[in-house]
Amino acid sequence: MSMIIDRRLNDRNKNASNRQRFIRRYKAQLRKSVADIVADRSITDMSRGGEVGIPVKDISEPKFRIGRGGDREMVHPGNKEFTTGDKIAKPPSGGAGGGSGSGEGQGEEGQDNFMFTLSKEEFMSLFFDDLELPRLARNVLGDSKQFTYRRAGYTPSGVPANLSVPRSLQNAMARRIALRAPLYRELEELKAGAGTAEEIEALEKRIERIPFLDEYDLRFRHRVKEPKPISRAVMFCLMDVSASMSEQKKDLAKRFFTLLYLFLSRKYEHVELVFIRHTSDAQEVDEHAFFHDPQTGGTVVMSALNLMMEILEERYSPNQWNIYGAQVSDGDAFGSDPQRSAMRLSKDILPLCRYFAYVEVPDSASSITPLAGAYSQIRDSVFAMSTVMDRSDVYPVLRELFQRDVA
Repeated sequence: MSMIIDRRLNDRNKNASNRQRFIRRYKAQLRKSVADIVADRSITDMSRGGEVGIPVKDISEPKFRIGRGGDREMVHPGNKEFTTGDKIAKPPSGGAGGGSGSGEGQGEEGQDNFMFTLSKEEFMSLFFDDLELPRLARNVLGDSKQFTYRRAGYTPSGVPANLSVPRSLQNAMARRIALRAPLYRELEELKAGAGTAEEIEALEKRIERIPFLDEYDLRFRHRVKEPKPISRAVMFCLMDVSASMSEQKKDLAKRFFTLLYLFLSRKYEHVELVFIRHTSDAQEVDEHAFFHDPQTGGTVVMSALNLMMEILEERYSPNQWNIYGAQVSDGDAFGSDPQRSAMRLSKDILPLCRYFAYVEVPDSASSITPLAGAYSQIRDSVFAMSTVMDRSDVYPVLRELFQRDVA
C-alpha cells in the first residue's frame, strides 16, 4: 500500500494544508483586515507579514440541530404596545442583560476577534494575486526562461516513449517490398523451368529470412525546444514633488508607488521601472532618490511628460515593450500647463501606452483642480483617473486601477 508522508517544514502546532484551506475560505475577510492594517504602517514595513483580526461572527458556520418532532399548537400572549407593522427598536447595548459577553465600554458593543498570523508570502499573496497589468502582450523572445516543445518531424534515434509505430511500420513495409521484389522475379524464372528444386528452396528460404521489422526501420518523434515569448514591460512612475505637495500628500503618493512597486516586482519578472520626479524641471532618478530625497519648487507637469517621451524614444520601442505609466500629483498646475500637458498626453503618449493611470491627491474631494479638469477631457480607453484623500484610500485605488479583467 502506498503511503504519503508530508515532511514540509511547518511551524509547531501548525499545518500548511489547513492554513491554505483557511485562507481560501476566508479570503475576503482576511483581505479586508490586511487593507486596514496597511493604512497604519510605515512605507518600509509595507510588505511585512503580521497578525490580523477577523470578527468571530464572520467565520461562524451554520449548524444543524435536531428539533422537536410532530405537530404543535401554541398560543402566544398579545401585547399592549405594538400593532401589526410596527418596528421594534433594538435594545441598548451595554445594559444589564443576562448575556455572558462583555462590552468594550459604556454604550459600546463588544466584539471578539479571531487573530490569525500571516507570513510575508501569504500577506503579499492576499494583497496582489488578483491584480494585473491591463492589455499585457507577449511580444518579445528575449532571454526567456520558459520553453515550449514543437514537433519537428522524425529521427532514427530516440527514447522508446517517442517511438512512432505507424511510421516505423511504413518504413518496414517499404524495405520488405524493395528487397523482395527482385527475389520474387528470380523465383518465378526458376519455377518457369530453368532452376532446380534445390535452387528454388534456397531462394524461398532467403525470402523468408527478410525480417518483418529491422532496427533501420525505427522512427522516433522529434521535438525541438523553442523559447516562449515573454511579456516585457516598462512602468513610468511620475511623481509631483513641488512646493504645493505637502508632506501628507507626498506620503500618499509614495505609498501608492510603494504598493505599485511591490505589485510589479512580485507578479512580473520582466518589468522595468523608470522613476521620474518633477517640480518645474523633471529628473530621472533611482529608487532611493525617488522615495527618500527631499525636493521642492514650482510646478510644470509638462516637463515630466516631455522627459517620459524622450526616454521612450531613446530606450523603449513600443514594438518590443509594453509601456505603462502612473502619475501622482495634487493637480495644482498654472497657466496653460494643464491644457498643454493633457494635449501632450493624449496625442503623443497614450497611443504608445497599454495603460496610463493618473492619481490625484487634492486638498478636498469636492474641488476640481486645473490638471484634473484638463485630464477629464481625455477620452481614451487606456487612460484612467482616481482620487486619494487618505491613507486608507491608497490600496482600494490601486485595486480599482489594476483589477484583473475577468472578461
